[in-house]
Amino acid sequence: MASLPYWPWRIFTDESVTTLDPRKIFGQAGESAAEEYLRHKGYRIVARNLRSPVGELDLVAEDGRVLVFVEVKARRTDTFGGAIHAVHQRKQEKLIRLAAQYLARHHIKDRLCRFDVVLLQGMDAVAPQIEHIQNAFEVSGDDLRW
Repeated sequence: MASLPYWPWRIFTDESVTTLDPRKIFGQAGESAAEEYLRHKGYRIVARNLRSPVGELDLVAEDGRVLVFVEVKARRTDTFGGAIHAVHQRKQEKLIRLAAQYLARHHIKDRLCRFDVVLLQGMDAVAPQIEHIQNAFEVSGDDLRW
């Protein structure tokens, strides 16, 4: 796991955000930290928190010419295992459907795509541990066609 030399949490001052469930704020902070981490690695963030009736894509990014759909998981402890355990089969299927919707909505065909998982653990006063799994699960090209 990598650790950033700084803690890039956003401080939420907007009242509409601070009235949210603390778990929601924690998740948003985790997504912000993951976004900063990926930018630091050279990714270009294309979209964040894309919602549809099926669910939500946390981050969509470009890693060179590859379009990357990123699932972010924030954990206070390592009780539930690492990133590889954070995205079970049902969640993978949902992410694939969401990615297919995104590709259809943006008329994207024949582009290399992959699914990454970023897990942030230990998100208290000390810097979190960050685990980034590129190509976290395999997807057939037919699954992403529209």
